[in-house]
Amino acid sequence: MKRLALSAISLGVLAVVASAAHAQSSVTLYGTINKSLDCLNNEDTKNQWSIPSGSERGSLWGLSGSEDLSNDVRAVFRLENGFNLNDSLLNRGWQEFGRQAYVGLQNDTYGTLTIGRQNVPDTDLVQNLTAGSYLGAAFATPGDIDNYDNSIRVNHSIKYKSPVLDGLQFESLYAIGNHVKPLDGSYAWGAAIKHTSGPISIAASYQYYNGDKDNKDNKDKKDNKDNKDNKGANNASAALAASTKIISDSIFNSPINSNYISAASLRIARVASQYTIGPVKLGVAYSNAQYMADSSSLFSQTQKFNTGNISAIYQATPSFLTGIGYSYTKGSGNTSSNYSQVSFGANYSLSKRTDVYLIGAWQKATGQQSSGGEKAQAAIGSYGFSSLNNGAQGYVALGLRHKF
Repeated sequence: MKRLALSAISLGVLAVVASAAHAQSSVTLYGTINKSLDCLNNEDTKNQWSIPSGSERGSLWGLSGSEDLSNDVRAVFRLENGFNLNDSLLNRGWQEFGRQAYVGLQNDTYGTLTIGRQNVPDTDLVQNLTAGSYLGAAFATPGDIDNYDNSIRVNHSIKYKSPVLDGLQFESLYAIGNHVKPLDGSYAWGAAIKHTSGPISIAASYQYYNGDKDNKDNKDKKDNKDNKDNKGANNASAALAASTKIISDSIFNSPINSNYISAASLRIARVASQYTIGPVKLGVAYSNAQYMADSSSLFSQTQKFNTGNISAIYQATPSFLTGIGYSYTKGSGNTSSNYSQVSFGANYSLSKRTDVYLIGAWQKATGQQSSGGEKAQAAIGSYGFSSLNNGAQGYVALGLRHKF
């Protein structure tokens, strides 16, 4: 009888273990604590010193996890928060998980489908072939006019990510506001594709953000005064501002593109390629950003920004990485602005989780920044802008970063 009881207990334990093995689950806590000493220099002002919460990449923490279901299907999730190390305040519009918050299903054969607040496909597949993915925002385009600095996250989004097949991977995303008629309201979609063959990788993406047509319909029913007060309500800002239905992060954060916050839509096309030669990665990239106007916009012509950049990343030792880059941005349509920028960076790993970095850039702005005749102002990434028209700006940051 005693042996029978022990056998029953043993079988019960084995059943529990087998069940746990069949439906394994995991949750990972991760994060980055980043702090830097920054100096921003403009031609007409003294050095502006600051101690932000990390310059190469911001401070963050998150939770990610998965659970085995059946037939090689897993449930996956991610909750990621950005915060300011100086005062512990939340970033990304004061949202608790403003960087990412999604849940979905994953299959090794068919790919991954996720729903929530997410990065756009451009960020996932194109950005990692640029110098910015190694050394941060000092390599970003002026004012981040094309999402080079990963400013955009999309709410209410459904994203599909394919598995890697013979070096080829594809992503697509679609998002709508909470409208009764989705296509009458603001919406966004994007797609990206990447292929790697030996030492060569190439990727391309397209993003589209549409303003809210309902706003325009409502505006047309009001009198002239109301129309004047609400001019620009039907715009891409409605698809990018914190209070709206789709995208809560704005790239209208610099004098370069803030004049086009009333755009009816925003379209961004990007392509990037990288060639690896031993410890060196040579990169080239191009982007075209178009801020489209309609009758409600505060500007009359489509504003275009074309940017080309080249870069070289050198992994000198397992612990030391450095790189340089050059970018040229030309604005046309309502403006004739030009921005030339040289960037550099270096990163030294003190351990697997802790590193120090030095990054910097110098930019020169020329031409006209708006149809009203305003002269172009230099703006390195999203760090700030020069108060001197047709001036230059320099930026340097020394930082310490710990990952867990």
